[in-house]
Amino acid sequence: MSNIEKVCTFLKDAGTYYLATAEGDQPRVRPFGTAHIFEGRLYFQTGLIKPVAHQIAENPKVELCAFKEGKWIRVEGEAILDERIEAQESMLEAYPSLARMYKAGDGNTAVYYLKNGKATISSFTEAPETLEF
Repeated sequence: MSNIEKVCTFLKDAGTYYLATAEGDQPRVRPFGTAHIFEGRLYFQTGLIKPVAHQIAENPKVELCAFKEGKWIRVEGEAILDERIEAQESMLEAYPSLARMYKAGDGNTAVYYLKNGKATISSFTEAPETLEF
């Protein structure tokens, strides 16, 4: 399994992860549930009208964190907006429950991939594992 697949699997298995952004000098954290690989990149999804999208536009450096089965993952990278319809459609196909709120090309659906991704999987009982993608 590749590094990016390990990271995506961990996030999906955790069910919920937390995405951190910055708003000026104030950190902002909120729960997310989308993790998807498209064209070899790790993607997440939100709406362009949400504050998180404005925060990413101002400062694209983000960090994700999730916990499962006694281990936690921290993933850092630069969130890059992919405006292509194909990327939006791929995410919406992977998460059909989003279809109630989003449609590819609707002007609100935002999919981001992580550039220069680095993940660390840690626990209290094992040495940390670092994965770059």
